[in-house]
Amino acid sequence: MATKYAHHEHLGHVVFITAAAAIGGFLFGYDSAVINGAVVGIRKYFHVGPVEIGFVVAIALLGSAVGAWAGGGLADRLGRTRTMQVAALLFAVSSIGQMLPFAIWDLAFWRVIAGFAIGMASVIGPAYIAEVAPPAYRGRLGSFQQLAIVLGIAVSQLVDFLIVQLAGGNVNNPLWGLQAWQWMLGACVVPALFYLTFALIIPESPRYLIMSGRTRRAREVLAEIEPEDTDIEAHIAEIQHVLRTQRVPGLKDLRGPALGLLPIVWIGIGLSVFQQLVGINVIFYYSSVLWQSVGINQSASLLISFSSSMINIVGTFIAISLVDRIGRKPLLLIGSAGMAVSLATAAWAFSAARTVGRTVTLPDPQGLIALVAANVFVLFFALSWGVVVWVLLGEMFPNRIRAAALGISAGAQWIANWAITVTFPALAAWNLPLTYAMYTFFAVLSFLFVVRWVRETKGRKLEDMG
Repeated sequence: MATKYAHHEHLGHVVFITAAAAIGGFLFGYDSAVINGAVVGIRKYFHVGPVEIGFVVAIALLGSAVGAWAGGGLADRLGRTRTMQVAALLFAVSSIGQMLPFAIWDLAFWRVIAGFAIGMASVIGPAYIAEVAPPAYRGRLGSFQQLAIVLGIAVSQLVDFLIVQLAGGNVNNPLWGLQAWQWMLGACVVPALFYLTFALIIPESPRYLIMSGRTRRAREVLAEIEPEDTDIEAHIAEIQHVLRTQRVPGLKDLRGPALGLLPIVWIGIGLSVFQQLVGINVIFYYSSVLWQSVGINQSASLLISFSSSMINIVGTFIAISLVDRIGRKPLLLIGSAGMAVSLATAAWAFSAARTVGRTVTLPDPQGLIALVAANVFVLFFALSWGVVVWVLLGEMFPNRIRAAALGISAGAQWIANWAITVTFPALAAWNLPLTYAMYTFFAVLSFLFVVRWVRETKGRKLEDMG
């Protein structure tokens, strides 16, 4: 099938619109990691402790869970692209609110709004990409969501580092009338406006157009995105048949015999939850604090965090190159094994931390081993669970429940993300090695989960999923 695209512009157009839809993932990554550089500044500015900081960082994730849950329904009512536009506007407004908080609870409020927008985007991006991507390229194009997330993480950490340098090396130093950490959060408005712009340009999903009775426009869009030798009328008839024989998606359609839900929905929830329980976002939300806690200065810790993001990008490109070749399931298994070993190594290294006065340090060689293990963990996550979970969530569900099931699964992901994020500061203060041992345990469980429950979807049509 790949040769059908070899000499015409359709594939380039598909790549463009999927990349535009994935900017929602960029916002997710950007907002997730930009708080990493601002955490110390917020704590000092508002004079709050680790529990309050954990709450402010994690509260956005609860908003994301609600946004993900609502996003599937909105996508089926308003359309895929209109839902993207709403999410972009909410994110832009909340970015300004986060930049100018007058109290810690005000900052938390705007982070909830930002989280809601990101939750919506996290659902609609994979669903839209899966619906416009041809089967032969769907894995690689679906990987754009995670690629956008890791690029957002890297860019935000680079922005954090540059802002701190402009402010003289401290996030609480004044810069253009505000403190440096405030500019970190306010800069989120830029990618939000880019997302809005592209959401106004890209075409609506052909499956949504057919679902809403706009067959003529669906035919035009399919002609733009499908290979030249595709039988457009047959494709439309196939989609219409699926939609005609299956009800309009809704939460009631997710009910089943397995604890109240369909088994496929539980598998989606399991994939989402395990993606977070391994602790990946601890690296991106708290890595600057983590490295400072073992003796690395503020500026250098931000640079280390940026280097982890670059490794994340490399791993994501590896996944993009392999996901349609070796398949989804083998990549997940490779990632789970690699994460388990690297997390166990990090747990061992952190057990050597020593406190002298109020300063915590890691002796040699454990300090270097901890740094290498953390980055190896990021690499294995990026080349497997980071990409593959988003690909699977976009394609594994039957057409009639895709948006609703994706919303439930993504909502579970945000709740798991919240649980890990809100508990890490207190757990790390209590016992950092045991905290990483817990993440190791979840990595091992994720391997067993994939072996038992996850089916391969490589090369299958969306209409054949079920």
